Amino acid sequence: MSAEQLRQSLTEILGAVAEARAHTARAKELLGEFERVVAEVQAQAKPWLPPQLAHAVEQLDTQHGRLDGVTDLLDRYRSRL
Repeated sequence: MSAEQLRQSLTEILGAVAEARAHTARAKELLGEFERVVAEVQAQAKPWLPPQLAHAVEQLDTQHGRLDGVTDLLDRYRSRL
């Protein structure tokens, strides 16, 4: 594989990683909207929320951080080509 082909492949991979990051960000937004709606519907000072909600948000933050790391590594590798 030539350096140019490798660069092109890395660019495509970075595009896919960016898309994955956008999906995790949107998923986190949707979970936030869900939390807001549940709180509004219940109209309580301390509404019931599924215990999995906090874990899901935490997992999305973790995945987003990993994708940031992958993007950084691929960008640095591509810049060295």
